[in-house]
Amino acid sequence: MDKTMTPTSFVAEIDVTLRQHADAQIAFDMRAYLLNQFEFLGIRAPVRRQAVKAITANTVWTSPQEVIDIAQRLWEKPEREFRYTAIDFLKRHAKWFDVSHLPELLHLLQREPWWETVDGLTSVIGLIMRRQVQTGVLDAQHICDDWIEHSDFWVRRCAMLHQLGWRLDTDTNRLFRYSEQLASEDEFFIRKAIGWALRDYARWNPTAVQNFIEQKQDIFSGLTVREATKHLK
Repeated sequence: MDKTMTPTSFVAEIDVTLRQHADAQIAFDMRAYLLNQFEFLGIRAPVRRQAVKAITANTVWTSPQEVIDIAQRLWEKPEREFRYTAIDFLKRHAKWFDVSHLPELLHLLQREPWWETVDGLTSVIGLIMRRQVQTGVLDAQHICDDWIEHSDFWVRRCAMLHQLGWRLDTDTNRLFRYSEQLASEDEFFIRKAIGWALRDYARWNPTAVQNFIEQKQDIFSGLTVREATKHLK
């Protein structure tokens, strides 16, 4: 690791670098897209990632806690681009983490949440859990059995979506069970998540999803069914 680079100085350099690329008009558009709830510098993802790459390419961190510390420091900044940078950084180092780190990631997920940061962190959490399952930690997903009943619907969304991209590693029983548990909810982001999770798995096991939807269609919203069956014949 660059001996002059600490988590504090690393985040400070990212701060300076990103602010050099700020664009007020883009920031206005990005705020509007997220219903004027959050602040933005106004940096599109390709520009942001390229700007940060020059800094991250020369640093090597030695522990998962350093990575989480950096993510937490980035999360404290008001502009959303810093959170997107934190998500990219966590994803890059996801292989370092195990289920013991999930509570800290969940804490980040619940701070000023909206779909874009929730789904970004869910992808990190999914990578961690999948790797744990693949390496023999068969109870790695059990924490999601608690999350699916959490009072915060964003946490429930995370639990519903954590197997996105798992293909045939997907725990089918858990996917279907979670779908049924959340089926009665009115929240748009939950209904959408159920359909998304089912549609993703249908790419690899269309028969199972088709049969499940046919058997349970009456309990799901129209939105969920449309999402789930979008690519089914």
